[in-house]
Amino acid sequence: MPESVYKIIELVGTSEESWEKAAAAAIERASKSLRDLRIAEVSTLDMLIKDGKIEGYRAKVKVSFKFEG
Repeated sequence: MPESVYKIIELVGTSEESWEKAAAAAIERASKSLRDLRIAEVSTLDMLIKDGKIEGYRAKVKVSFKFEG
């Protein structure tokens, strides 16, 4: 296996429906500007609460991609 180098970035995706959709939104957006995404790790899940009701979901996602060259 040839040697490779990967970069890890942290993203926050949001959704009004679920944590799964929040994480998917982060990956979808990242894939529009980054190539060769490899691994995504959900590190934190939280919710936005307003007047005692859940208003939104957030997923903090660590994404790795391979450096080219």
